[in-house]
Amino acid sequence: MIGTYIDEFIMFCAGLWMTCVGFGYLSLSRNPAHKLPVVRHFKWMGPLLLFIAIVLAVAS
Repeated sequence: MIGTYIDEFIMFCAGLWMTCVGFGYLSLSRNPAHKLPVVRHFKWMGPLLLFIAIVLAVAS
């Protein structure tokens, strides 16, 4: 039971981080030219991960 809450909390934090990096609030590296190609997908993957974490928290 507690493990489920910890897993959902980690998923929520990862989604929050991905959303912030995807929309440019946080930087992944100090050199903006060294941006990985996957970072452009963080704009939709981060909110999706947040949504999944919230749905799982409400369901449990």
